[in-house]
Formats: sequence, C-alpha cells, structure tokens
Amino acid sequence: MMYKALPLLIYRNQFLNDRQIKIPSGGGRFPSISIQIIVMRKQLVHTFEDIISIENLLEAWKEFAVGKRKKADVQEFSLHLMDNILLLHDDLRNRIYVHGGYQAFNICDPKPRNIHKAAVRDRLLHHAIYRILYPFFDNTFIADSYSCRIDKGTHKAINRFRSFSRKVGKNNTRTCWILKCDIRKFFANIDHAILKKILASFIPDKDILRLLDRVIDSFETKPGVGLPLGNLTSQLLVNIYMNEFDQFMKHKLKAGYYIRYADDFAILSEDRKSLENLLLYIGAFLHENLALELHPDKVFIKTLASGVDFLGWVHFPDHRVLRTVTKKRMIKRIREHPTEETISSYLGLLKHGNTAKIKKRHGIHI
Repeated sequence: MMYKALPLLIYRNQFLNDRQIKIPSGGGRFPSISIQIIVMRKQLVHTFEDIISIENLLEAWKEFAVGKRKKADVQEFSLHLMDNILLLHDDLRNRIYVHGGYQAFNICDPKPRNIHKAAVRDRLLHHAIYRILYPFFDNTFIADSYSCRIDKGTHKAINRFRSFSRKVGKNNTRTCWILKCDIRKFFANIDHAILKKILASFIPDKDILRLLDRVIDSFETKPGVGLPLGNLTSQLLVNIYMNEFDQFMKHKLKAGYYIRYADDFAILSEDRKSLENLLLYIGAFLHENLALELHPDKVFIKTLASGVDFLGWVHFPDHRVLRTVTKKRMIKRIREHPTEETISSYLGLLKHGNTAKIKKRHGIHI
C-alpha cells in the first residue's frame, strides 16, 4: 500500500485508538515531505595517522583485551602481539588493509539476536577507530540520546523520562500524553551510502573516510545496507546516523521532551494532537532522509496514567514497575542460577523502580 500526499486531517483518521497507531507497512510510504537540515558541521581535527599510530593501536589493545584474555583467539593473537600490531600498522599505512569476515551466532537478549563477530585483528582496529572518533562525535550528540554513551545508559534514560513526565504533567496536575515509537530492524536497515555521506560531512580526512568505508562495507544484510550487531564501531555509527534524526526532532520540530535509546524513542506532551502532527513528520524524515521505517506494531499514543512501556519498565505518574516479561525472565534466571552474582545484578536493576513486593515475594536479597 502506497501512501499518497494526504491532508493531515485524513492522516489523523489512520489512528485506531490510544494504544496503537496505523502506520505504513510492507514498503508503504508516508506522505512525501521534503525535509532538509542545513547546519554548520564541526570538523574532526584528528588525522588518519592518529588512528593507525603504534601508540593508539597499543592503547586500543589494552582496552580491547579487558575481560577477553582467556579467549582462544585473543590468546593466539597475543602470542605474537607486537608482530601482529606492526603488521596491522603497516597494512593500514600502506593502504592495503582488508577487513576480514565474520563469525555468526545467535543469542537471546531477551529476544533472539543475530550477532556477528569479527576477527581479533579487525576488532582491535575497531577499538583504535573508536578511541579517536568517539570523543569528537559524542560532543555533537544531543543530551537526550542515551544508548552506548559514556555516563548515559538505560537507568539515566528512564530517570530523564520521569523528569520529563513531571514537567509536562505539572507534577500530576495535567494529562501527560506520550508518543512511543520503535524503528523496524534498526541495525539491519542502516543505509551505507547515507551513513558515508553523514560521516563525510564531519570528517575532512579522506584516508579516514576510506578506512571507515572498509569497515562499513565489510558487512551487509542486503547490498549496501546493514551494520553488524557485535562491532564496537557499529554502536558509534548508528548513533552518528540517528543524530540526524535527533537534531531534527530537537531543533526543527522543537520537540523539547524527546528522548531516545537506540531504536526506541518517546516524545511527551500535554497535547495529543501535537503528537499526532509530529508523527507525520517523523515518519517522513526517517523514510526520506535515513531510509528507515517505524515498526507498524510498536507505535502508540497514550496517557502516562494508563501506563507506558519504555525501556523495560511500565511508567505511571508516581511510580514505575517492571515489565511483566522482564519480571518473569528475572525470576526464571534467579531460580536456575541462584548465585550471589546473579541476585546482585538483579538487585541493581530492581532499585530503579517500585519492586519491594517482588523482592519480598521471591526472597530476592543478599
């Protein structure tokens, strides 16, 4: 089903109820809206030599090897560590480096995920790239992007969500509406050409761009599309990619109460219709500028009082409780592995919400 340029009033009629919103699926399109962001980009001052230097490769090894020294492939690489680092450095310096393939395996986290693991040599390079690029790009990100960033994470994200809800709801004296969205197959649908164009707008060094091309093109879910779950560089690259959307939300649509964690994001407002209007432009921007689509089953507008599921917790005006699926998984895990380490890890999770009854009922304590 192809969406035509519908008037906004007709588009609003696509809403089913407070719980779910009908959006294009199966290749359907949002109304065509030309959206361009013209900004003066900061420029990376580091050079290709900064990334491939022996010093940076050695520091990258130290960071990479933490917690991995007992792994067979890491031990094998470390047997001739300096020879391997010097060989990698020479290949990079002579512009003959070729990224290797991937070992694929599945995990449940909690839903099934397909992970792709690169060779040690390539993962070492990923760390070397990350050490140089992350500090620069992190300073270009908005404050309310919380995934895979130092001093961020899910706990700070849900606390920010609570702070936003209190401001919008005037300390529970007004209705707080929330538009919650999820991007369909996030990593698998990152467009290589768009990503490279974004990187080129920040990075003037052509050798760095060529190196990033090698990393990006080392994996695809279909021609020219997809990043591997498992690469350290993928975590940074998807944030750089989605920063285009973050800037659009904050500075073009003026969505002050917008918060994103990876492919999940929420916008809070005291006006439902303003959120309906935003959804139109959100879908159009993602489709036309980033070649991404909203998940058709994971978009809704509802009130905070009815309970909003966001980042593993169901949020209410004055408290939050664990999502039922998360709670069941936690209890099953503790019963199967009742170790102090397992219990401590879940106690760290439980302290972030109203969970006294759960801890008492299931004897979760140290």
